[in-house]
Amino acid sequence: MELKITILSLALLSMISCKPEEKARAPISKKETVVQKELTLLEKVANAHGLENWKNVNEIQYTFNVDRDGNHFERHWTWKPKTNDVSVVMGKDTIRYTRIGIIDSTLIKTDGGFINDKYWLLAPFNLVWDCESFEYTHEEKATAPISKTAMQKLTIVYGDKGGYTPGDAYDLYFGDDLIIREWVFRKANTEAPSLVTSWENYEDFKGLKIAKTHKKDEGNWTLSFSNISVK
Repeated sequence: MELKITILSLALLSMISCKPEEKARAPISKKETVVQKELTLLEKVANAHGLENWKNVNEIQYTFNVDRDGNHFERHWTWKPKTNDVSVVMGKDTIRYTRIGIIDSTLIKTDGGFINDKYWLLAPFNLVWDCESFEYTHEEKATAPISKTAMQKLTIVYGDKGGYTPGDAYDLYFGDDLIIREWVFRKANTEAPSLVTSWENYEDFKGLKIAKTHKKDEGNWTLSFSNISVK
């Protein structure tokens, strides 16, 4: 499952452009004009999780874990975003490749796993990285599915072409601090949720705020990250 995460709502629902607006102030001289860029909601949420510090990241390592009904699955990733070099360790196997150009057909399954796990780790950043690939709506007040508390709701729906699982949709719930607390994944933009989990156990890694734990609202299922290292 690749989690790449338009629904019209009531009066509280608003549509916002993916790109920031530019507002020109009065010129301070005949030769100079100050232009101020106003951040979009997508940028504000991403920055609340530390996107502005991503430019300093040369390497990030993490172990993606899923525990379900006593069964454990894990794979450990090393990603160098500036060169797009990736390696994964699964059991006794290690695979290394570069995500430049067309991915070799023998690596499609591995790369799909990378995209999935990276999305869980850095979904707030993908609000900016992927903003040309989806449409979104914002609701200022909605009921979060797990806690049943009032939060803001951001719904993003990916296009039906491109990527490993086109057309997927996500509902992200967050408070005034813009930190994601819960989300709903809806495969192929179905109305019924495909997966509902928490976003919790946040920790700061060199300015990146990462939720290390995601739990379902029911059942014995936890997705978590361990061995996180940022260089």
